[in-house]
Amino acid sequence: MTIDEPTAAPTAPGGDTARVAQFREEIDSLKLKGGSADGEKRLLALGVILMVVGLGLAVFGAVEVGLMGDSPADQRAYMAQGSFLGIALVIAGGALFVRYSLARYLRFWLIRSAYEQRANADRIVDAIERAAGPVEAPAPQVVPPAYSPTSTSQP
Repeated sequence: MTIDEPTAAPTAPGGDTARVAQFREEIDSLKLKGGSADGEKRLLALGVILMVVGLGLAVFGAVEVGLMGDSPADQRAYMAQGSFLGIALVIAGGALFVRYSLARYLRFWLIRSAYEQRANADRIVDAIERAAGPVEAPAPQVVPPAYSPTSTSQP
């Protein structure tokens, strides 16, 4: 399962999918323009391809230096063309891969965190309502009898 695929709404411990629907409506009401995941997937794949091509160029340059480089000038040319360019591609590809991998993970983490906080708030509200007990009519107040000085008796 990927982050970008729609999934069935998870149910809260009480089985309340209405809360999830309300959460989705609130997110939709923000009218945020989310980017397409296709661009991120392409850049993630580009990062992997750059790493593989860069590694291949680095190895190719190192082999060419060892096999064909009779003079120091040839060795430097093969190093510059193959190994250094390959290392630069590996670094650029690794940076792209890490950036877009972390972006997907952190996006998933943020959505999950918001959902869990809502579920926890619902559980706390339910616990408070259960602890308060049923709401009944207020108990009648007991009013003590008024003190009257004439009703005092002396023996």
